[in-house]
Amino acid sequence: VRQCPDSTTVIQPPPVVVTFPGPILSSFPQGSVVGSSGAPILGASGGYGGLWGSGGSSLGHGG
Repeated sequence: VRQCPDSTTVIQPPPVVVTFPGPILSSFPQGSVVGSSGAPILGASGGYGGLWGSGGSSLGHGG
């Protein structure tokens, strides 16, 4: 029963960050994600959305 709600809770955070990629993306992942792929991810604001969905899980766990 815990796994069910857990999954939903982990998926919720990623989308919230994508909603405000301007200030948050440049503030939090600047040293983690932006440092590695800042230009490509920030440039593809629409395309990167999909990548975040997958990478979001990793960020959520690490953060």
